[in-house]
Amino acid sequence: MNLSDTKAIISGGASGLGFACAEHIVNHGGQVTLIDINQQAGDEAVANLGKEHAHFVKADVSNEAEIKTACDAAKAFSDGLNVVINCAGVLAGGRVLGREEPMALSHFNKAIQVNLVGSFNLSKAAAFLMQHNDADQDGQRGVIINTASVAAYEGQIGQAAYSASKGGIVGMTLPMARELTRFGIRVMTIAPGVFLTPMVAGLPDEIKAALGASVPFPSRLGEPSEFARMAEHIIENTYLNGSTIRLDGAVRLEPK
Repeated sequence: MNLSDTKAIISGGASGLGFACAEHIVNHGGQVTLIDINQQAGDEAVANLGKEHAHFVKADVSNEAEIKTACDAAKAFSDGLNVVINCAGVLAGGRVLGREEPMALSHFNKAIQVNLVGSFNLSKAAAFLMQHNDADQDGQRGVIINTASVAAYEGQIGQAAYSASKGGIVGMTLPMARELTRFGIRVMTIAPGVFLTPMVAGLPDEIKAALGASVPFPSRLGEPSEFARMAEHIIENTYLNGSTIRLDGAVRLEPK
């Protein structure tokens, strides 16, 4: 599948890694439907990409009904749906045992609901539609790309909730890929390191510099465009399936 043939739905698509993927796909002739909870950011993203190339649906990835509606809207907008990119996520930092009391279960659950359940929710709703696509020469009907994190492997102190949610995405990748082979739908996951996303961009310059210096090579923050190019390679390389690719400059997170 080429990017020019791509009819994608992207969660967290109004900013950061999701918007970088959307912009890359549109610049190569594809169409995208963006899902986000921020209406203003979604409208601005569509204005930047062009209404003939991009569509926005305000939806909560953890809400089953809203995501089903979003997938139906994506299929209607692009006259088809063949790519899912799950980029919606929250950091949800915090220690298990805080100074005053243990972490509230609602705080832990938010990370699981948005990062893990949200990725599953969009993937299964889109796969339900993609199974009916015409197959290409390899029998392929669609591609699902999840976003995990290096924290899935080396979670730091204060990342128990976040790491659990991202580790769940890594663990879900292979069994989902195995199940969806009979429909010709591939499933892959990217585990990015320290990237220049809106969350990181708002940090003081000295902290951003320190984060970049922690990366062995190249010693800098990852660019969203590099994530988008990895997504492009996954879309175009049919033999990639059931695996997680670290995109991290060889960084390995310290305990804190």
